[in-house]
Amino acid sequence: MSKTFSDLIAKVGECGTKKVAVAVAQDSAVLEAVKAAKERKIADAILVGDEAKIKEIAAELNIDLSDFEIINVEDVTEAALTAVKLVHDGKADMYMKGLIDTKGFLKSVLDKEVGLRTGKPLSHVCVFDVEGIDHLLFLTDVAFIPYPTLEDKVNIIHNTLEITKACGIENPKVAPLAAVEVVNPKMPVTVEAAELVQMNKDGKIPGCIVDGPLSLDLAIDPEAAKHKGATDRAIQGDADVLLFPDIHAGNLVYKAMVHTANVVNGNVLTGTKAPVILTSRSDSMEVKVNSLALGAIIAESIKNAN
Repeated sequence: MSKTFSDLIAKVGECGTKKVAVAVAQDSAVLEAVKAAKERKIADAILVGDEAKIKEIAAELNIDLSDFEIINVEDVTEAALTAVKLVHDGKADMYMKGLIDTKGFLKSVLDKEVGLRTGKPLSHVCVFDVEGIDHLLFLTDVAFIPYPTLEDKVNIIHNTLEITKACGIENPKVAPLAAVEVVNPKMPVTVEAAELVQMNKDGKIPGCIVDGPLSLDLAIDPEAAKHKGATDRAIQGDADVLLFPDIHAGNLVYKAMVHTANVVNGNVLTGTKAPVILTSRSDSMEVKVNSLALGAIIAESIKNAN
């Protein structure tokens, strides 16, 4: 079982080097990330985009492109479709966003002919290694579904369980978060959390333990759980998965952790045929490399499941 991001990186060594197709690769942060990923034997890259601009940026960064395959496609939309088709056709193991807006990138992911549709809804998972917490935290959804319905939350959990399994975590504890830890009919989020718990008990959400509603402190801090007398809860400060009530709560917590705490993290879009690396432009190069490592582990898990 992986308890730290270092454990996850070690798992990459068991997978063999994967290949990532980058859409619109003329982006300095992405080129630095794929260079680092190659040096660390996490992934090779196929760079799809404006070849002249890719080479110009690489020269400025002193990046040797001789070991990278470059496919020259100057049009942004066509570059994305060319890159995602490589993954669709099995010529690459994962798909990464370069210098293209998120809307255009997702349009290529969902393309009916060459995209990575599975028929399942998409959601986003962030994997965090946080100083002071002795296991990985999986945050979802902080970037994709704005206001998840009860059905969306069920799908988000199913998608996230595929990621926890790939990371070697069986039967994870899932905490549907709210401002309070009791059901309040005036707070629909708490009502839905209780419904998720019942669905879990009824076998409709297998492969995990769901306990909610839970406040964030009860979900991640054993001392807080003890002080609040939550000794009868299935989760007592030891949640693996934090399920957020909406994108605002998730995104605020994500950015607060990234910018104020000592963390290591990687992010991936799920519900697709292959891992999709969708990071924020404000994410560091290390986050992008970690996301590629996470994608490599998931790609290996998908391969072994087929």
